[in-house]
Amino acid sequence: MTRSEALLALRQDLANVPELDLLDDPGQLVRCSRDAYDYSPVLSPKLEGARAQLVSRPKSVAAVEQLAAACARHGVPLTVRGSGTGNYGQCVPLDGGVVMLTTGLQRIRRLDPSTGVVTVEPGCLMSHLDQELRRHGRQLRLLPSTWRSATVGGFVAGGSGGIGSIRWGFLRDPGHLLGLEVVPITTDAHGHQLDEIEAEALNHSYGTNGIITALTLSTAPAVNWHQVCIDCRDWANAVALLLACGRSAVALQLATALEASVLERLPGWSGPAMGQHRLLLLVAPDGIASLKRLAADAGADLHDLGAEDLSGGNGLRELSWNHTTLHMRASEPGWTYLQMLLPQPELPAMQALRNQWGDDLLWHLELVKQQGSVRVAALPLVRWRGAALLEQLMDDCRAHGAVVFNPHVITVEDGGLGVVDGDQVAAKQRFDPAGLMNPGKLRGWLERVENS
Repeated sequence: MTRSEALLALRQDLANVPELDLLDDPGQLVRCSRDAYDYSPVLSPKLEGARAQLVSRPKSVAAVEQLAAACARHGVPLTVRGSGTGNYGQCVPLDGGVVMLTTGLQRIRRLDPSTGVVTVEPGCLMSHLDQELRRHGRQLRLLPSTWRSATVGGFVAGGSGGIGSIRWGFLRDPGHLLGLEVVPITTDAHGHQLDEIEAEALNHSYGTNGIITALTLSTAPAVNWHQVCIDCRDWANAVALLLACGRSAVALQLATALEASVLERLPGWSGPAMGQHRLLLLVAPDGIASLKRLAADAGADLHDLGAEDLSGGNGLRELSWNHTTLHMRASEPGWTYLQMLLPQPELPAMQALRNQWGDDLLWHLELVKQQGSVRVAALPLVRWRGAALLEQLMDDCRAHGAVVFNPHVITVEDGGLGVVDGDQVAAKQRFDPAGLMNPGKLRGWLERVENS
């Protein structure tokens, strides 16, 4: 059976399924086959032509089950998509087929008032969920800088850290994802309930090994975070102050450091650069006085911008993590970025790389907690001068002790630590035995197929 014949048969099977929209408008097919992969000049030419042949939007788990069963019967690939805010082509359908939008699955199913544990469907916007949690004195632990438009399921499937990582580490750390409801791509598809241990294999797997239809997450007590900027004349002092803030007893939700050359290219509402380097901090109200003392000791200027206004507008969250890259590229499109964990101490490696690469490498740092310790993650801005030089830069970063997480590759493994996670492959065998989910994104499965 050809792909066209298989799609026709699939559409006939699904034509009368309640709570399932099928869309094939050409504009929809293009829009729903993209994410923000244009951050990468390496990925862009590889992914530009990838297109879904059908877009589906189920509005119930029953509709998801029927869609999954039909894809299994007819051998049609299925790629799950939230809001498409990822940067690595996570939801781009490499082999066409069906793109399934999760935006019809938005319910907050349960919120335990005693523990704050929440169960939510994958298409719920993170901003909506956080707003609802705050009504009950809770908040999300981790959010991407795209939190206003990103979905919960998309973040768990395609993200890893972000705002909150200075307090809570990364999504795959134990204690964040407590369980999942998942629908397999099989002819008898029906939902499975996974506990915390079983759910680990679907966390940050790009939707390659099962359709997530509900997530159970830990939350944190709500804090009325204050926005603080600290301007430093010397980059070494800025890095030292960033680390001092992170290692203090002050409660922080965000700790970002930007070189002056990056600040100069950010939107006007971010404030004038003044030729200085800047720290961006979200801090609990009781910690502001301590930050003032640390800033004064470092000869830096602190500006208390007041409490966050999450109802709208722009704030420091929109200047952090990959929003920094977004704004930089909006100002000058010839820039891309890298992601890495810097060695300790951090400054010698940064200085050596600056000596090698000059102003083609501009520093953007984020404090994170890794296995309980404060570490410096870097998302440096890189002037695009071709793939060969980008590879050389990554080799140089590794030579100076950095752990590079390459955002210019398409598979789960190669964008991470480069090693195959056997549990992810086993979960794919269990929930997607024909390999129909988001094909081409899980290297461990591709190697398994090649060797079988």
